[in-house]
Order: sequence, then C-alpha cells, then structure tokens
Amino acid sequence: MVGVQSYLEEIVEASRENRKLLAILIDPDKFNESESAAFFLKLPQQTTHIFVGGSTVSKGKTCEVVKIIKNVTGLPVILFPGDHSQISEHADALLFLSLISGRNPEYLIEQQVRSVEKIRKTTLEIIPTGYILIDGGKETSVQKVSNTLPLAQNNIRQILNTALAGQYSGKKLIYLEAGSGAKFPVSSEIIHAVKEALEIPVIVGGGIRSPEQLQVTYEAGADLVVMGTAFENGFFRN
Repeated sequence: MVGVQSYLEEIVEASRENRKLLAILIDPDKFNESESAAFFLKLPQQTTHIFVGGSTVSKGKTCEVVKIIKNVTGLPVILFPGDHSQISEHADALLFLSLISGRNPEYLIEQQVRSVEKIRKTTLEIIPTGYILIDGGKETSVQKVSNTLPLAQNNIRQILNTALAGQYSGKKLIYLEAGSGAKFPVSSEIIHAVKEALEIPVIVGGGIRSPEQLQVTYEAGADLVVMGTAFENGFFRN
C-alpha cells in the first residue's frame, strides 16, 4: 500500500539512523507449540523481528509454526529457509537466501528456482540476501547440508570481497553467519570491515550468547543481530 514501508525499507532506515535491530530465530522442529505463549513472554524487550527456519525442517512444520507465531505476536515474521520447502504464505517476508560463500549451485540458484512457483502464489515480501558462512569453530548444520566450507575468520579480504560481490550482484542484505551453536561468533574485525565497505545493511548471527557479546556485535557495525541457540538455552533474559 502507498505510504507503508516495506520490511526491507524499515531495516534500511534503521541502519541509516543507527537503530539496532534484534531477531530471535525459531527452528520449527524445536518449537514447542504448547508453550508458545510463555515463549514469547520471555523474548528480550528489544526484539524487533522473528526469523523462522532451519537447515532441515520436517515437511509442513514451518507453515504450522508460522501460523502459531502470528497468533501470539505482532512482530514481523520473516522466513529464513534452509530449502525451498520451508516457505509459508502466512509469514510477512522471506529472506531469499543465496549461499555466496560456497560454490554449490544447489544453494546458489537451484533451491531458489525450485521455490519460485510457490513464492509467486503468495504475498510475501521477497528480500534478496547474500548469505556468508564463516568458521565458528565447529562443523555446522549449514555446512553439512550445503556441502560447502565456511570462510576462515582470518581471511578478512575474502569475506569482504564476497560481501561486496553480493552487493554488486543486487543483494539487499548481507548475512554474516558463524552457524547455529558456534563456539565463537563472527569477529568484530570482520563485521567492521564489511560494514565500512557496504552500502546495504549487515545481519550477523551465530555464537552470540550474552548481552555483552550482543553489544560488541552492534558496536562492530551489525545492523541486525540474530540469536537462536542462546535464547533457547536461557543465556539471554530481560
């Protein structure tokens, strides 16, 4: 509608105004439907988005969970899919991910092509997103499923050039990901270098387990931080 900001526009505006955003990532296969109301009462006060997705999710589970979430929160629900099957018309937007750190065509373009027929039948806002997997100290589900290797944290030039290639190819967001349950998060040096070079917002996730680490990530330049495992395990509370 005229005069209504898109979800991408809201993220871009927040980035320009240096307003930091926080998304809680929900893995549909780990979500306890019977405790959904209590779950959302425990969300950090500064939560601005709900991301939904996982490397692998049971068939139909994403749609079920998204509908439940929409009934108990007014926060934007954005899909963070591991493959084309994790698309729900009940969500608000979709991070149209391309794993640009890897060279497996299945996750560079094949999964995206497979998703098109389903996406065309929805009103989802589609947000082209460059996804960069960075070594977080352990083998992640993304690494296993995509059959790609993460970029080394000490190779900042490669990470930076990959992020810039994503921007130049039309991505609207760049997502720096250390992976679910990472031993350590994306370094401040990487985040700062990427943020300084890009003209689009930067999302950072993986291995952030405390309010202190969250603040360090923001100070390094992240526009939106994603927390999943840490919140599930009770590391982060209001």
